[in-house]
Amino acid sequence: MALYNLTLPKMGESVSEATVTKWLKEPGDRISEDEAVVEVATDKVDSDVPSPVSGILKEKKISDGEIAQVGQIIAIIEIEGEGEETTVTSAEVNEVEANMINPTPVKDEEIIIQEIQLPDLEIPGVDQLPASPAAHKEAIHNSIRFYSPLVRNIAQEEGLSQQELDSIPGTASDGRVTKQDVLNYLQQRKQSGPSNAAPAGTATPATTAPAPSATKAIGVTAAGDEIIEMDRMRRLIADHMVKSVQTSPHVCSFVEADVTNMVNWRNKIKDSYKKREGENITFTPLFIEAISKALKDFPMVNVSIDGTNIIKRKNINIGMAAALPTGNLIVPVIKNADQLSLVGLSKSVNDLAVRSRANKLKPDDTQGGTFTFTNIGAFGNIMGTPIINQPQAAILAVGTITKKPAVIETEFGDMIGIRHIMYLSMSYDHRVIDGALGGTFLKRVADYLEQWDTNRVI
Repeated sequence: MALYNLTLPKMGESVSEATVTKWLKEPGDRISEDEAVVEVATDKVDSDVPSPVSGILKEKKISDGEIAQVGQIIAIIEIEGEGEETTVTSAEVNEVEANMINPTPVKDEEIIIQEIQLPDLEIPGVDQLPASPAAHKEAIHNSIRFYSPLVRNIAQEEGLSQQELDSIPGTASDGRVTKQDVLNYLQQRKQSGPSNAAPAGTATPATTAPAPSATKAIGVTAAGDEIIEMDRMRRLIADHMVKSVQTSPHVCSFVEADVTNMVNWRNKIKDSYKKREGENITFTPLFIEAISKALKDFPMVNVSIDGTNIIKRKNINIGMAAALPTGNLIVPVIKNADQLSLVGLSKSVNDLAVRSRANKLKPDDTQGGTFTFTNIGAFGNIMGTPIINQPQAAILAVGTITKKPAVIETEFGDMIGIRHIMYLSMSYDHRVIDGALGGTFLKRVADYLEQWDTNRVI
């Protein structure tokens, strides 16, 4: 018999670690080739880790709830063959890639020296931490103790000194500090104030309990009240929503759009489109096309903030907020939306929507967004004030399309007619987008929708 080291595969660009949420196999269980062994969760999506070999699970190296780094051994599988131990080969990893995005696993020493930036979490409200001096960044990265790229970035952006970071006790295997350890420490420091923060070089007791949450602080319940614990994704969303509001001064603009031509055009072509393409064409790709055009007209809306620097994004990657059956929200991203035809946009929208509801998104599907779109009209809402999806600078919401009497200007004078009317609203970061730019951009999106060519062929 030989031993096979099953490692955590690469989960996508800039994703360096994942939390083990559920083992699907226990020691002694037989595993088939390409069979899922464990469920893991990143800040993006949940995924299965399949085994590229057949054998028997001999040992689990990571427990439920622990965080594993990309390339770290998470299990040992006993397989038939001679020798004491085998390692992952490129050919074996390529077989796994058919089910999951898994480039060749990164070696442990590569993880230590690799400079990976904090991933862009595509959930509305994801936090963007303020930039800090380069000297502090260098100090955080020059530690003998190993920290994951995510932990190093959080420490850097929160202004933790190297001594203070070293004082945080780790709850993971071998005393490693996890993201949650750092967040708990920051919460404790915030509650106790600077005077009670751990002094440099002084270790905080590992038994220190995390600061009580705002929910527990209420402490008032009545007969019949039900206490529901947030699941992992809801806790992430809650945290990121709060941090987004704390990060960006939100301002919101609204416009009304007469989309009668667009509605009539879609009604005219939807049956032939479905017959030809085998799927429906919804309003969403039409909205995304208009947004992409407006972003090309106003590139300073397609930006992010890094301290006192403005990052003007080259690519137009539109995040599409999607409601999940669990009641949570996720934002898959349509990459280079401005380069796709309307048919390409429609297929991308349908594909991402289906895979979102089936929990089959890949980590890369939710990364790299530069602007977010959300359709609150699907729930009968006429308008809303969405929270910015950090580190982006704006998010646009469209309301429901309703028939209303409206004044129509003609060459023979004004008249009253029944028109399809909708409201568009956009929240934007007032640090970088002023009212003139935000309002003009939103009006341009409305203009593209109102001026829809009813003779357009796709």
